[in-house]
Amino acid sequence: MERKLNDQEIIRREKLKQLQNEKKDPFQINKFDRNYNSLSFKKEFINFSKEELHANNTKILIAGRVLAIRQTFLVLRDFYGKVQLYINKKQFPNLFKMLADKIDIGDILGVQGTPIKTNTGELTIKVTHLTLLSKALKPLPEKWHGLQDEEARARHRYVDLIMNEESMQTFVSRSVILKELRNFMDDRGYFEVETPVLHPVLGGAAARPFKTHHNALNREYYLRVATELPLKKLIIGGFEKVYEIGRIFRNEGMDATHNPEFTTIETYEAYISLWEVMDLVQDIFKHIATKLGKLTLTYKDVTIDFAKPFKRISMIEIIKENTGVDFQKITSDEAALKIAKEHNIELAAHQNTRGHIINAFFETYGEKKCLQPTFVYDYPIEISPLAKKNPDQPNITQRFELFICGKEYANAFSELNDPIDQQERFQNQLKERALGNNEANEMDDDFINALEYGMPPTGGLGIGIDRLVMLFTNQDTIRNVLLFPHMRDEK
Repeated sequence: MERKLNDQEIIRREKLKQLQNEKKDPFQINKFDRNYNSLSFKKEFINFSKEELHANNTKILIAGRVLAIRQTFLVLRDFYGKVQLYINKKQFPNLFKMLADKIDIGDILGVQGTPIKTNTGELTIKVTHLTLLSKALKPLPEKWHGLQDEEARARHRYVDLIMNEESMQTFVSRSVILKELRNFMDDRGYFEVETPVLHPVLGGAAARPFKTHHNALNREYYLRVATELPLKKLIIGGFEKVYEIGRIFRNEGMDATHNPEFTTIETYEAYISLWEVMDLVQDIFKHIATKLGKLTLTYKDVTIDFAKPFKRISMIEIIKENTGVDFQKITSDEAALKIAKEHNIELAAHQNTRGHIINAFFETYGEKKCLQPTFVYDYPIEISPLAKKNPDQPNITQRFELFICGKEYANAFSELNDPIDQQERFQNQLKERALGNNEANEMDDDFINALEYGMPPTGGLGIGIDRLVMLFTNQDTIRNVLLFPHMRDEK
């Protein structure tokens, strides 16, 4: 089917054809030497007076995209910012004719000129030569702001990045956060490793997987739902401090804080307890906040101070605080089911146990109360198949999660290293799977085999990087921190 072009697209293609006929095809140019960008140009010349610049003949070579044209003035944007250009119509009539006849908003130009200041004092490049490096065959949108355009911004991220400096800065901040995470872990003696994305067994997290077929081995594989089990095998093998930053895939719903493909950092350190991992998490958040200059920030109208110690509270305590229900006194599944019914807690078939009900109460009444950074610990064994038991309460595990503004940001365990206990937990997961829990782990015989060689006491941690970026860039949806989020088909 032939594509229908609008008037602007037709005009731009005609201009390109004219350039090609004149042997000035911009798409045949393969380089442009620059000696400045918008930032370095401003940094060097911003403090010069108009008179000083008048006597300054420094040759400026710069390139970027045209964002605006106003008679003899243009606004050029590169990665570092914007700069104004000026063409003297009398002095350079051919350049002005080229601007009028051949150049459109969105085109990419190579510019040669000298620094000047206008009568209003704006630092500007007086153009002496123009090279059209790429012709934009589609016009940029006139308006690209407001909630009504959020889907379009995510679907056409390249246009969003052209038009919105704030969006560009969000992804620059994401890169800085990843860099600082690595710096922090490397400085503490952790080794960065890479483990497989394709897993033969579903495990490491409660999640629905994506499946794929390995042709050479003629077997089904899962795209990993976590990096946990391979990293713990490395602890067993003799690495004492490891971390991995990588993509995770979960075949689940999409909302403001969930995307089927996302990024995490998981860390494992031998010979440390859960409480030391808590200290590590707080140090990580404080480090990133400091590097971004955001020790105090406002997110969703909540002012967060990362310099203060994070609150620590058990899951049962926070439920009691918010409902008056004390699960220390509710010890049987029957009593827990009764109290759940009284509070209109809905449960799936595999959730009719005290531990699942405690977690359901927390998700309903506790999570959203954690506005300031809060470590919630002592998780039921039913929802923590890879965490070590509390010696004093065998139905409770040594696990915590970090919540900020009602959302989870980190998940950590004192890792289960008893192979007999681990095998029993996997078997219980299989029972839950039979009752309809399609997020339950499968039996991982190779991981059990690895544990039987002995794993030292280990503290493990996972942090969702996308939510971390949302927090530090004040974004309310995960799509705004993913360069190319998954989108439903356009109607």
